[in-house]
Amino acid sequence: MATPRFLLVTGMSGAGKSSVLDALEDWGWDVVDNLPLGLLKRYVSGTDFRGDDISPMAVGMDVRSRGFNPDKLVGKIASLAGVTPEILYLDCAGTELIRRYDETRRRHPMAQDRPAEDGIALERTLTAPLRQAADQIIDTTDMKPAELRDELKRRYASANTDPVVTIGSFGFARGASRTADLMFDMRFIDNPHWVEELRPLTGLDAPVQAHVSKDPAWSQTLDRIEELVLDLIPRYGAAGKHYLTVAFGCTGGRHRSVAAAAEMAERLQKSGLTVNVRHRDLKSAPSDSIESMPGAGMDGLTDNIL
Repeated sequence: MATPRFLLVTGMSGAGKSSVLDALEDWGWDVVDNLPLGLLKRYVSGTDFRGDDISPMAVGMDVRSRGFNPDKLVGKIASLAGVTPEILYLDCAGTELIRRYDETRRRHPMAQDRPAEDGIALERTLTAPLRQAADQIIDTTDMKPAELRDELKRRYASANTDPVVTIGSFGFARGASRTADLMFDMRFIDNPHWVEELRPLTGLDAPVQAHVSKDPAWSQTLDRIEELVLDLIPRYGAAGKHYLTVAFGCTGGRHRSVAAAAEMAERLQKSGLTVNVRHRDLKSAPSDSIESMPGAGMDGLTDNIL
């Protein structure tokens, strides 16, 4: 059985440790910042801290951590049992660190009553053993936050960073979906509400699904939407988006949108995705007045006129 990955995130104060830990946490790592040195082994191996969790672990430690001692820390990391230990050292040029401290108006932890450059020089000397022992070094001097995240993703993200996908349905007459990232209007499809035997049914019932699928535009529209969604999912994940909601709308939210959402969810599941399904207005009562609203489709408007 493979041992979980353990990463010590350390280096120069102000070089981006918090950003690194935030990114790792987003990717499913078990993260602790400023863990006291004396608790390191207990955290890694102790069931009272982690239970049966086998997620990769990341611990942030620097000069602000209680008991911080680079020489001892290197030895402790090497001796950790039951994990695959690594050290990531974050470096940054002194001039850039000074600029960052000036911008944030924070004091360097090793220069509370002196210029920041004094603390930076002391810290660089103090942490030299960690830099020498590091498995990986990232210099953030010229990196933008997005560039740092991309570099971290390449090195530390799990194989699957795709967002959690939810497929939903709703009725425009009851308000457009407020949570949708991608919204598709299905009101151009022939409306089952105006077929008497289909009116009490919903888009989850086979007769309604058979009715909408007879529309020549149905399959080709869902084909194109499926292709688009499958293309965009990894792109959203790469941009750091954790949740993606794709919503289909019709007039009342009971027939066309429900059938489209159900079929799209089935299509995506066949592509290997885990999909959540939410039908917002499925339990609403059929209503001729709602289905006759502008934009509902000519079937409903014509039936009411006649």
